[in-house]
Amino acid sequence: MNTIHNIGVSAQIGRYSDGVEVSGNARWLHTSGTPGIRSDGTVPETIEAQAEQAWKNILAILEAAGMGVADIVKYLGEARPAFMLSVVTELIRPEILVEIEVFAAKA
Repeated sequence: MNTIHNIGVSAQIGRYSDGVEVSGNARWLHTSGTPGIRSDGTVPETIEAQAEQAWKNILAILEAAGMGVADIVKYLGEARPAFMLSVVTELIRPEILVEIEVFAAKA
């Protein structure tokens, strides 16, 4: 369903694609910037633990939408989807160190 379009720029920087095209008639899911907050409201102390929890949260959102990791259009890994990195000085709460946003599409 997803077609990768590379023009050679991404290969000079990292393991991602310059662009990913999604075929027509796909359902789209855009997640919010999802932090590593547990369902009980607690926040892990380390960035590693927060990142792990954020991914668990993303996977739960995907599952609720009937999707999985393979449906993510903007994601790191072997699929080499499109990618964007943004460095910010502070997130919505000072104890939150990371948040993850994904776009997914499924026919």
